[in-house]
Amino acid sequence: EEMMTLDRAAQTVYTMWLREMIRFSRSKSRIIGALSTPLFFLVILGTGFSSAFQVRGGGTFDKSYLAPGLIGMSVLFASLMGGVSIIWDREFGFLKEILIAPVSRFFVSLGKAIGGVTTAMIQGILILIIARLIGIHYVSFWGVLAGIAVMFISGIGFIGLGIAIASKIESHEGFQMVMSFLTMPLVLLSGAFFPISNLPAWLKTLVYLNPLTYGVEALRYFLLGNSTIPVWQSIIVLVIFSMAMIALGGKLFGKMRA
Repeated sequence: EEMMTLDRAAQTVYTMWLREMIRFSRSKSRIIGALSTPLFFLVILGTGFSSAFQVRGGGTFDKSYLAPGLIGMSVLFASLMGGVSIIWDREFGFLKEILIAPVSRFFVSLGKAIGGVTTAMIQGILILIIARLIGIHYVSFWGVLAGIAVMFISGIGFIGLGIAIASKIESHEGFQMVMSFLTMPLVLLSGAFFPISNLPAWLKTLVYLNPLTYGVEALRYFLLGNSTIPVWQSIIVLVIFSMAMIALGGKLFGKMRA
């Protein structure tokens, strides 16, 4: 009986993951939209900053500084937007069928989360590859693999947050409004575009309260070999954040009504 329960749980997770992947593969506009903003920042801002700014010591701004932040931004956007699938499922009646089915709601939400983080990682890896193609160098192959692991941990946390929000909001408009309110402050206060070591004390406090900061800093360490925050501290914060968010998302999803 226990084996049957585990088998059903695994089948539930796989089915929900596969559904998210099929939906993602059919949504070309979603893929293009998710990639266009980070690429715009990387190409346009990277070039503009290089010519417009001088950094301490008389050198020029290095566009490679932007790459980890833009990868983190791509993972953030894709992960948070993963929650919108819950709203779609509610509108088309699929969610009601799931909620009355004899399967654990937690494993349903876990399957959705893994599907969402998979799509987020695909987009993050594409940015990673494109950044390399335009001349940004990474410290090592193992650093790139560690960076991909950071994408996964960060993505799990933000997809959990997206599921939690979607479980409480019933309309696309409401979800999009909350996402707009959340995403830009998270990105701007993450050190994605400027070194956090030079910020005033009150702004540093906000930056250190932002979970995306630790994802960006960990990516910067593994990809470029430097970071302001010790990498072990970034990883610990990311793991705690991700565990908390996936638990919150699963709990709120379990309580929702179709």
